[in-house]
Amino acid sequence: MPIAVASSTLGVSLPVSRRAQVTRKPVECAVQARPALLARSLKPLQTGSGVKALPLRPARNTDSVRVEASGNEAIPLPEDEKKFLGTPVSTLQKIIPLGLMFFCILFNYTILRDTKDVLVVTAPGSGAEIIPFLKTWVNLPAAIGFAALYATLSNYLTMQQLFYACLVPFVVFFGSFAYVLYPLRDYLHPTQFCQNLLETAGDRFAGPIAILRNWTFCLFYVMAELWGSVVVSVLFWGFANQITTVDEAEQFYPLFGLGANVALIFSGRAVKYFSAVRANLPPEVDGWGVSLNGLMGMVVVGGVLIGALYAYMQKTIVAKQKKVLSAVPPKKKKKANLSLGESVTFLAKSEYIRCLAALVVAYGISINLVEVTWKSKIKAQYPNPNDYSSFMGDFSTCTGIVTFCLMIFGRFVFRKFGWGVAALFTPTVLLLTGLVFFSLVLFSGPISPMLAALGMTPLYAAVLVGAAQNIFSKGSKYALFDPCKEMAYIPLDRETQVKGKAAIDVICNPLGKSGGALIQQGLIIGFGSLAASTPYLGAILLVIVTMWILSANRLAVLFKEANEAKMKEDMEAAKAAAEGKKRFKYVTSTNEEGVVTAKYVALDPEEGPSDDDVFSSQDLTKWTGKAEDAPVKPAGK
Repeated sequence: MPIAVASSTLGVSLPVSRRAQVTRKPVECAVQARPALLARSLKPLQTGSGVKALPLRPARNTDSVRVEASGNEAIPLPEDEKKFLGTPVSTLQKIIPLGLMFFCILFNYTILRDTKDVLVVTAPGSGAEIIPFLKTWVNLPAAIGFAALYATLSNYLTMQQLFYACLVPFVVFFGSFAYVLYPLRDYLHPTQFCQNLLETAGDRFAGPIAILRNWTFCLFYVMAELWGSVVVSVLFWGFANQITTVDEAEQFYPLFGLGANVALIFSGRAVKYFSAVRANLPPEVDGWGVSLNGLMGMVVVGGVLIGALYAYMQKTIVAKQKKVLSAVPPKKKKKANLSLGESVTFLAKSEYIRCLAALVVAYGISINLVEVTWKSKIKAQYPNPNDYSSFMGDFSTCTGIVTFCLMIFGRFVFRKFGWGVAALFTPTVLLLTGLVFFSLVLFSGPISPMLAALGMTPLYAAVLVGAAQNIFSKGSKYALFDPCKEMAYIPLDRETQVKGKAAIDVICNPLGKSGGALIQQGLIIGFGSLAASTPYLGAILLVIVTMWILSANRLAVLFKEANEAKMKEDMEAAKAAAEGKKRFKYVTSTNEEGVVTAKYVALDPEEGPSDDDVFSSQDLTKWTGKAEDAPVKPAGK
């Protein structure tokens, strides 16, 4: 890890006749050097009076400073810092609030994800056929619009202001939807106009017309989708990466993943509870409206807690880091802001990136092909919104439990079998469970007697098998596919890492999400309904997953080669660093009181040679004293 220990006390021996009172100063930088290098002696220094003194060199390591990297800056931490259960208290002060924030965000996301499907699928004149059109023609433009707005606001707002500018509109909308928009839905929805339009256009266009007919529900769907990408990916992970060190991230980020699945379990139980309130209400009361009030009330409370935790960490953690980093000059970074055309070009040049992009696109298409058909079966089995929501609550709870177990199992897979087997796990699970689901849907007639003997109808069996398919597919995605994808960037050089990830973010994520939706739209319009398109969806799934497996096998070979090359390069770099051939420049300065400060400053490796260069790691020292006693640059250097 990027942690170095260096001596914090430096001594200077001066002649007895003219001994100055030397102030001991802490080292401003930390270097990694072997003890043999630290023991090397320097040439004597000439004092201001012409008498030779001992050279500047580090004293015994009586004190130490630990330096960690956070946000690409150096944060010195004392070695004797208080610890609890082996973890520094300052780390726990960051990790515990971050964990609570992540729990609240994922708790809200699960409620919103389940609720959005209930709203749009069970809405009047709507069904699962609406989802592909929503993802392509509403979700995608909204995501692009938010990205543009976020980039603009980031130029004018501070990070704290930007966080609240993104969070508050979500909380206000979800609260107002339950208490304002939903009760007024009959006045806001153009029901009669859309019914007339459907009679004219035909059932093939029922999906797009349903978006217009239930526009407030579709707006809720879009905001719920954006919560996952904006609040989780942009706001939370951006803030977490800003305040945590690399060492802390490696230790605690996996625990965030486990905590996310605990949030799934709790939120699933909450959805189940509020969906069951209809049983205790009079017939004339809108049970789903009451359930919606309770669910959105929890979302609002969760949003307030997220904002409060963020404010607390701004006052405690970020404020302390700003004081420490105020003296550190900012580093210039090269940004990989690729346009769409540049992203396509970069993808086309690298086989490694192409294979990685194929994995991302294939997952997005495959999961959508099965999910929409499954949700159409759920609506047929549970036409009432409360029953639909109750089922989705059980689904979320089971997803959290299975993913929790698969994350533990995934660590065994990585250690025992390596990256290649782990990368094949998700497509294999998705293919096998997907084929079982489509077979059950297509051949429900011949197997009906067998299912009747088990006490199930073909429809209910399809709902259960589809649920199992989604649970295990998403669980393996969170536990194995996502870690594999991120690990694949590690062996690459810095430029390919940055540009490759930027290219995949620009092209492959949206393409994977909307690719399956576009396929379904074409089949629905071509064959008239989602049910008539089911056989073709199964065949397309088989083709997509087969290409996914082939790409994963090829990427496993490339990953192994790149990893071996990276290890060889790192070993050579470590060997070169161990020789201590680092260049420093001797610099002196005098303040208004006549006190001279002399120190060796590390030179940029890209700078050309200089007469002031000193080739030794031990020379990174600092001296402070009277002007007449200041050491000068060693002769011959």
